[in-house]
Amino acid sequence: MSFTDKSLHCMDCGSEFTFSASEQELFANKGYQNEPKRCPACRAARRSQRGDSGGFMGAPAQTRQMWPAVCATCGQETQVPFEPRSGRPVYCSACYVKTKTR
Repeated sequence: MSFTDKSLHCMDCGSEFTFSASEQELFANKGYQNEPKRCPACRAARRSQRGDSGGFMGAPAQTRQMWPAVCATCGQETQVPFEPRSGRPVYCSACYVKTKTR
């Protein structure tokens, strides 16, 4: 399919912008069905308002909560992305790799 540049009107600011043939091809390759409704400047402004920082699927990236723990093998203090439970061993990164390669 061949694409040609199209002139579209931004739904936010009303200005006219070009939906280029290369952008159309990119949209088609990604499986997008609809044309953009906002000009590039309004899209960028909307993204920054929402706080999009490049997370998965457009969701804002979040910092992961970490809990302090002591490695069951070497005794080094570390942080893990889950709340440690008593009676279950917790490993630092280096010891975890060693236990998984056995």
